[in-house]
Amino acid sequence: MAFLNKFSKGKLLALSLINVLFLTACSSPSPESSTANNSTPGASDPSSNTLRLLYWQAPTILNPHLSQGLKDFHASRVTYEPLASYDKDGKFIPFLAAEIPDLVNGGLAKDGKSVIWKLKQGVKWSDGQPFTAQDVVFTYKFLSNPSVGATTTAYYEAVKSVEAVDDHTVKITFKDANPAWSLPFVGQNGLILPRHIFEKYAGANAREAPGNLAPVGTGPYRVVQFKPGDIVIYEANPFFREAHQPLFKRVELKGGGDATSAARAVLQTGDVDFAWNLQVETPILKQLEAADKGKVDTVFGGLAEHIFLNQTAPNKATNDGERSSIEFPHPFFTDKKVRQAFNYAIDRDTINQQLYGQTGRPISNTLIAPNIYNSPNTKYQFDLKKAAAALDEAGWKDSNGNGVRDKNGVEMSVVFQTAVNPLRQKTQEIIKQALTSIGVKVELKSIDPSIYFSSDSSNPDTSAHFYADVQMFTNGNGNPDPGAYMKVWTCAEISQKKNNWSRYNFSRFCNPEYDKLWKQSATELNPEKRRQLFIQMNDLLIKDAIVIPLVARAEVSGSSNKLAGVDLTPWDADTWNIKDWQRK
Repeated sequence: MAFLNKFSKGKLLALSLINVLFLTACSSPSPESSTANNSTPGASDPSSNTLRLLYWQAPTILNPHLSQGLKDFHASRVTYEPLASYDKDGKFIPFLAAEIPDLVNGGLAKDGKSVIWKLKQGVKWSDGQPFTAQDVVFTYKFLSNPSVGATTTAYYEAVKSVEAVDDHTVKITFKDANPAWSLPFVGQNGLILPRHIFEKYAGANAREAPGNLAPVGTGPYRVVQFKPGDIVIYEANPFFREAHQPLFKRVELKGGGDATSAARAVLQTGDVDFAWNLQVETPILKQLEAADKGKVDTVFGGLAEHIFLNQTAPNKATNDGERSSIEFPHPFFTDKKVRQAFNYAIDRDTINQQLYGQTGRPISNTLIAPNIYNSPNTKYQFDLKKAAAALDEAGWKDSNGNGVRDKNGVEMSVVFQTAVNPLRQKTQEIIKQALTSIGVKVELKSIDPSIYFSSDSSNPDTSAHFYADVQMFTNGNGNPDPGAYMKVWTCAEISQKKNNWSRYNFSRFCNPEYDKLWKQSATELNPEKRRQLFIQMNDLLIKDAIVIPLVARAEVSGSSNKLAGVDLTPWDADTWNIKDWQRK
């Protein structure tokens, strides 16, 4: 995941309702017959008409509004579309929208309280049904219904209503003046669902919808087979609006394996055309790339590898069996001194130098992109003496001589979990060695990524359940406007049983001061004042060591030298422009 440090202030202002009223957006495709759209230039053998994608974290659901893992969004993005998206430079790209709203064309209200989107005409779903403004209205009703338990609600919290002015015009009215008017229906969190497929599953039965596994979209390809945790097979959408676009006859998105084998398959052996999320040590990537079968594609954005400290007790359970419940505070991570000690014990420089290299940068902030939001007020420091001293001050000392600190009969023992991945396991080892040296007992736990990043509310091993003391994964803002990401840390976003663990505040952090800052930012139209509010929120999280950022991660994927058109953006799924991918 990444961060965009070349985002000039001028470009950001142009992207915003910041200079107009503020910011946000998304992207598009179109129709014809299954055979008319699917020829690939220069295809002399049948395999050249098949695009092979390898995702070592296998998709498990194809409804983006019920997904927790990026791999599910990427697989969904092949067939679903938003109104618009952003390219890597932060420029709006229309998809289902006919134009991007602004003050000049009348799409944006001067008071920041509403926006009107004009939709492309003649667009059809992949089953031939017409796409209309009613589908946009329905998508909002679907994801905003608490019974659905949607995972994308943070992008729609400011919305008061969504109405169809006519079949090709949608008006979004906000509760207050909204600087982030473009968050709804933009990018991978803004994908539009077909009303006629999901209207009978728009409540507590949402996860039973057949459309979750057999989606009907407006994009260039449609799903013909899906085996959750294994493979998705697509064919060219016969109703795609861009009939002139040369598409592959078949797309195979295969899941499973590991990041290193995925890198080898695209860079060294040439067995696949594209491999996602090559979270592999840089020296290995360079060695594989030397085979000249493929190339590494990277782009920095807002994503970073983080350590999360649980604010609740993972080993205590409520009467109905919920662990990591807000009823029971964590035995030591509620103490700021303890959290700061763990922060001092993280050797970011070594982690980056040994493991990430050019695909990472050690960081001290959780909000890192666009660069104007990157706080100058923080710094990181690796100092085991300071870490030990902080634990001493907090009263955690080894009273029985067994090498582990304790206090009031409780030993400082932590379970540290993350997804199975060699790079992450090596990061765990570096951190464990440092923590052990200052008297912390560390048990490492590695979980299969298809489980860890699953949205399965019944599985206790997901990152959302966080039934451990410490966990590590990548997150950050996937939109140039950081409003939705910073909302993750508010009290209302705590992941828990009553919301089916569908929210993203996995650490269960809750601070009224933070909530107040976020509420101010949600209605502040002055761009500089809003920027300072985001920096204050970041600084509160970092100085209190609520989250420990490690390394800003470039989005790293691999593509075959025979494949053209791949154009990664940190603000959408890698498959966002798959309609443009072609065999050379």
